[in-house]
Amino acid sequence: MPRSSLYSSSQPNPQTSGVSGVAVELAPDAEKPSIRSRLSSLSSLRRLSPSDPRLLWSVIALMAVLLLLSFSLSLRPTGPKLTQAIIDSAVLKTLEIADLPSPAAKAYETILPSVVMVRSFVKSVEGGEDVQHGVGTGVVIVDKGIILTNLHVVQGGHNIKVTFADGMEAAASVTGTQPENDLAVLQAHKIPDDMIAATMRSTADLRPGDQVLAVGFPFGIGPSASVGVVSGLKRTFRSPEGDKDISNLIQFDAAANPGNSGGPLVTMDGQVVGIVTAILNPSKQRTFIGIGFAVPIENAAQAAGMPPF
Repeated sequence: MPRSSLYSSSQPNPQTSGVSGVAVELAPDAEKPSIRSRLSSLSSLRRLSPSDPRLLWSVIALMAVLLLLSFSLSLRPTGPKLTQAIIDSAVLKTLEIADLPSPAAKAYETILPSVVMVRSFVKSVEGGEDVQHGVGTGVVIVDKGIILTNLHVVQGGHNIKVTFADGMEAAASVTGTQPENDLAVLQAHKIPDDMIAATMRSTADLRPGDQVLAVGFPFGIGPSASVGVVSGLKRTFRSPEGDKDISNLIQFDAAANPGNSGGPLVTMDGQVVGIVTAILNPSKQRTFIGIGFAVPIENAAQAAGMPPF
């Protein structure tokens, strides 16, 4: 709250004169000498002897007048009273002219340090050299290098490599699987010094229509981001071979393609609610037509031995 003035201002009148921009009311001559007459009388100070006590008292009086004027100026109101309406108006004006990132862009920036490319290799029959067998995505859920991905990305590979957001490449081992949800848990053998684990969020309050972001390496290109909405909950997906059903899935329409498998499905605050695991396409093209599925993070966390929410 602005500090109230200790002195109220008076309206200009014939008996008022300005000194240094401040109105000072003049007293009648009979009661008090005018400031003008006091100031003019100071010219006679030159004729006083330095030892004359009148000189000392005159200087003290002048300093007192100047100090009073300075104090009066500091107490004058400097602007309108700050109100909530003024604050709200300033905030709205800033939002109008500021170039703010979209919610999807902020979610991408939040999750990106935790997203990795996952590649599996097999030995070639002819030369015994490593040949890439599968490519997908993973997400770091514990900062010591524990990664969630899809089982079908690493299954059958004898050698697994992960590439972190900063470009570091490291070997990784499978430490756990959950075949019923097509999940695998990896442990990276080496991690960046500033490793950041993703934040996981319960799906209990997830609703159809909520915006979500899928981040991964479709066809090995990335990291790439696509935004969409939750299309449905508790869906069931049957594998193209027809030999396995995965239930309790999140259906979403953010674009996903081969290579997105194992990547995070995140909310607009960058928190993981699912692991992308499959796309539905009645043809054999294996491309996205608008229906993708993700394993809820509660199930995925259990695969890593972490308690559900």
